[in-house]
Amino acid sequence: MNRFSHPSRARERFLEALLQSAIEYAIIAVDLDGLVTTWNEGARRILGWDETEIIGRPVAVIFTEEDREAGVPQQEMTAALAQGHGDDERWHVRKEGSLFWASGQMMALKSDDGELEGFLKILRDRTEQRENEERQRVLMHELSHRIKNTLAVVQAITNQSFRSASSIEEAEQAISARINAYANANNILLQKNWRSAAMETIVEATAINLAVEPNRVKASGPSVNLTPQAALAFSLVLHELVTNATKYGALSVDTGSVEIEWSVRRNAGADRFTLLWQERGGPVVEAPIKKGFGSRLVKSSLAAFGDVFLDYAATGFTIRLDASLEKLQAQSCSGSNHDEG
Repeated sequence: MNRFSHPSRARERFLEALLQSAIEYAIIAVDLDGLVTTWNEGARRILGWDETEIIGRPVAVIFTEEDREAGVPQQEMTAALAQGHGDDERWHVRKEGSLFWASGQMMALKSDDGELEGFLKILRDRTEQRENEERQRVLMHELSHRIKNTLAVVQAITNQSFRSASSIEEAEQAISARINAYANANNILLQKNWRSAAMETIVEATAINLAVEPNRVKASGPSVNLTPQAALAFSLVLHELVTNATKYGALSVDTGSVEIEWSVRRNAGADRFTLLWQERGGPVVEAPIKKGFGSRLVKSSLAAFGDVFLDYAATGFTIRLDASLEKLQAQSCSGSNHDEG
């Protein structure tokens, strides 16, 4: 028998092979009653039903209950008749009940003489793409939020530095130093994917950035991971404290030093964080007549987390913070070790 004797059969085999090879697409044919008549390999892989299980069942089973109640399958068929296709961007249901996000179309199937015979639905699993788009949307929202916060901080630093400075040159130096401290804190957070920053890392970075001799600043305390907001606040606060100590306080003379101690204790069932900054061996301290931007920044920044106590004792300036650890602690690191003192 000549191999060209039955072109219609060859065409049917070709179409069947093409249908089954499209494994990334669920291709489903339904009759006028919405019952499945064709179910390709892609539909089996994506939706979970074998062909023998689904043939003759309503195509509505792949729609969510909400969409079925809203008549979405019928709406797609109506759109296919009226417009030539019914677009599909929605959640669908697999055999075991899980949901996936699909995109596709439903089209009308007509005979050679134009009579309606049923519908063809083609869809593709786009769950991963949708999740990626959602992650990107969240990241863009977070980036926008961070940029706005950063600009607000820079604006505040700039405005207040100009108000407090006695000259343009002094203002420029103060602005540059403060923004640099803020930028360094951002770099520390980026190393941890903006989730947290260790208290000891913030302290070390401040001393290094301001070129303070290691033996002049003594820091000690347990491992505490700070939220991004707390890390940025502490970076600016420590920058102001070290800068002020270098200009006027204990670090302005060779004999002076600074001790930074922090601890965590349990109080009435809630963890409390205590930070102590104490200057020793410096010039005699006098309480300032007028508070500058630095002292206002220190107190207002720390006050967002707890109670702040400043002591301008003649023997050395002291500042103490008593804060709720919950406000400071990065949630992902809530299980870190504490001292119970």
